Amino acid sequence: MQPLKRNLLSMALASAALMLANGAYAQAAPAQETADNADELDTVRVVGIRRSIEASTQTKRESTSIVEAVSSEDIGKLPDTSIADSLARLPGLTAQRFGGRPQEINIRGFAGDFSTTTLNGREQVSLGNNRGVEFDQYPSELVNQVLVYKTSDAQLVGQGLSGTVDLRTVRPLAFGKQAFAVNVRGDMNKVGDEKENGYRASVSYIDQFADNTIGLALGYAHLNNPGQSKQFGDAWGYDGNGIFGGGKLYDLENDNERDGLMGVLEYKPSDEYHMVLDVFYSKFDKEENKRGMEFGAAFGGTTLPGSTPANSNFTGINPVIRNDFNAAYDELFAIGWRHQLELGEHWTAVADISNSRAKREERILETYAGVGPGLPRDTLNARYNSDGHYDFDFGYDYGDPNILRLGDAGGWGQDGYIKDFEVRDNLTSLRFDLERRFDEGWFSSVEFGANLTDRTKSRASNEAFLDITACLAGVSPTCPDGVSAPLPTGISRSAAFNAYGVPSIYGYDALRAYETLYTRRTNVNSDISNKNWEVNEQVTTAYVQANIDTTIGSVGVKGNIGFQAVAVDQSSEGARTYPGNGLGADISGGAAYTDFLPSLNLSFELPWEQVVRFGASRQMARPRMDDLRANGNVSYDLNYRRPDGTIAPTWKLDSGNPELEPWRANALDLAYEKYFGDNKGYVGVAYFYKNLRSYIYNQTSLFDIRDVTEFPPSQYPSNAPTDPIGYAFKPENGEGGTIKGWEFNISLPLDILWEPLMGFGIQANYSDTKSDIQPQGPGFPNEPLPGLSKYVSNITAYYERFGFSTRVSQRHRSQFVGEVQGFGGDRTRRTFEGETVTDVQLGYTFQSGPLKDISLLLQVNNLENEPFRSSFNGNDLQPREYFEYGRTYLFGVNYRF
Repeated sequence: MQPLKRNLLSMALASAALMLANGAYAQAAPAQETADNADELDTVRVVGIRRSIEASTQTKRESTSIVEAVSSEDIGKLPDTSIADSLARLPGLTAQRFGGRPQEINIRGFAGDFSTTTLNGREQVSLGNNRGVEFDQYPSELVNQVLVYKTSDAQLVGQGLSGTVDLRTVRPLAFGKQAFAVNVRGDMNKVGDEKENGYRASVSYIDQFADNTIGLALGYAHLNNPGQSKQFGDAWGYDGNGIFGGGKLYDLENDNERDGLMGVLEYKPSDEYHMVLDVFYSKFDKEENKRGMEFGAAFGGTTLPGSTPANSNFTGINPVIRNDFNAAYDELFAIGWRHQLELGEHWTAVADISNSRAKREERILETYAGVGPGLPRDTLNARYNSDGHYDFDFGYDYGDPNILRLGDAGGWGQDGYIKDFEVRDNLTSLRFDLERRFDEGWFSSVEFGANLTDRTKSRASNEAFLDITACLAGVSPTCPDGVSAPLPTGISRSAAFNAYGVPSIYGYDALRAYETLYTRRTNVNSDISNKNWEVNEQVTTAYVQANIDTTIGSVGVKGNIGFQAVAVDQSSEGARTYPGNGLGADISGGAAYTDFLPSLNLSFELPWEQVVRFGASRQMARPRMDDLRANGNVSYDLNYRRPDGTIAPTWKLDSGNPELEPWRANALDLAYEKYFGDNKGYVGVAYFYKNLRSYIYNQTSLFDIRDVTEFPPSQYPSNAPTDPIGYAFKPENGEGGTIKGWEFNISLPLDILWEPLMGFGIQANYSDTKSDIQPQGPGFPNEPLPGLSKYVSNITAYYERFGFSTRVSQRHRSQFVGEVQGFGGDRTRRTFEGETVTDVQLGYTFQSGPLKDISLLLQVNNLENEPFRSSFNGNDLQPREYFEYGRTYLFGVNYRF
């Protein structure tokens, strides 16, 4: 597949280059006056793609740390449709797709939980079960710049182990002029012959008042983005002969609606005082209707003679027809109030107070149907498709409502199931800083300060079995067999499926069916109780940092040296369950500890615009929230195999660990950068090395059942183990390891090489990362680090001149371990295959006349319809999941004045 993808990219690049080169020649040829105007445009007003690249390059060069940057092309306009898209193109960064959208960012081979996200320098909460921020919650139109810190410095509070992503909104006084922009885009997602249409729109306003002492910036962005996909999986596995065991097939329809609001108020009445008030709000409603089936093959029927992994035949198949509804309703709010006061010629004081809070209400609803009573079980042929999935031929037409009945077709003891979750996250921070500047000497200034953070995150779960109301009383006119009911009428959806060889599967509105046809039967067990927890963290960070600005001979030296002292007091509340009590008893726990994090960053300015950077630091990342939960479940196994090989009745305790300490690492970074043409381009190479002093993974230890005081011996079951010493299984700090890698990157406007190539440019990067960390502990050496792709590459070719712009981008990552929502609503790990995603963008901005400053934009995302795939143990003949998201086409109009 890769040669084809490279050829497609090459053809797209060549076609775009020829088309726009011809257009440029046609406009440049008539007269020297046109060329002079173009030169004036290029030198006086750099806009669009080139503006974004040059601003990002300048930020990278001027930083004293090793950073990557993405800057907006114009007010309210980042270069990609989402922040995650833009970040995924930076050296050493990758994105994991959810629902076809890049959402989680992996930095240098680490999953999102190892990084920290800030908004205007303030740590942000997250909407998922852990710490990783979902970047599609932040509308790209409201973000002015994104900085990714790959090295640490002492004044960077809340830093991550893999990196820190700082989202920045515009500063109206620094912007310096009035601006108003309106962006409107229509989009169409196409999977096969099926289409879904949506749109996005935004408006941005920046102004200054009262003789430039007051600045105001406002932005609003709305997204209405229906989507769709086809899914093969979650495959159940394969038998000893490699025969398909069973799985699921789904058609998914998504409705995504997001509203975002950004506001910035600046007040600077004098050179001595400066105040900034930031407000950010985002509401994102995501609804998904899933229609499909779940069925066993080798694990649910009889495998017929002559079957092979490539072509298998079965009889006795009994599919469960699934119509599900999943939804997540998210709200995110952040506010920050910063005051800066100049205390004389050499001192500056800063006080900042902020709050970030989020709430997610999530619903996972399942309803079941199957072949009605009296009909024999089905037959099945399964054929392997080299695209990475199986195709199927069933004997029945599962789009025919006359053969289907609502009910417990799988014999699972329920006619449906519902899970309602709620996640809340609240973080309040108070920060004080002082800076002392020096007029001469090695150090330009010394900064010191403190930051106090109080964060509480909780998760609640409410789950129930669903029973068909008409069948609760047994036989009735609507439930003639006492166990099943006719399919709902008046709320049917399309039966056309047209994927994986299956022409049709009957569909209906699962949410409306739940509201009218089902009764809840509360489910109380230990698994559900363990999803109810709260974690509180109080973190005090004190820091001192000396900023270096000097010369050694003819070499300029900039940088910083300092340390942080981070004191943490953490606690958790939950429930511990035991046999006979699924609700359990309240339990709590916690720990306190202090970390010292030294850091050093040096930047050497060499002749001919060369820069060498060095960084050394101690880094840390707080443990996952679901690992910190106090919850536990006491059980016993009558035939437990102990570590010494003996089999005996044994008590067991599965739990979280509120006493966990962070991941900690010693990190070294070295980078070389060569800049061209007044920061218009650069080439660079970087090496990084992290030695994790410990890693967190599940470990086994002894525990005494007599210490579980809320579960006295009088409540023990009659067959309970007599030996009070059992085994506890919980996350612990254990053996670490190293991760290291090379990053190569280039950003080059091609007119630097040859003047006739004015307007053409290229950006590319490549990363090679290695790790010997064993994420599940010693003895599990074959599982890679979550989020790590050994090879990552990105290439973007662009042209921008005379109002024309075009960009073709392709990003690739090799195989990696990611997280998805698994059974029960918890996160589970999967090994996903490598992927290559190509996007194309064409645009034109009117340069004069009545349409001046109006821009037209055409984009195609996922040009080659790259699927999202996983397999068992990397075996292509044993696919596990195959998500086909299709292409998305966007056409937009932007206006700025």
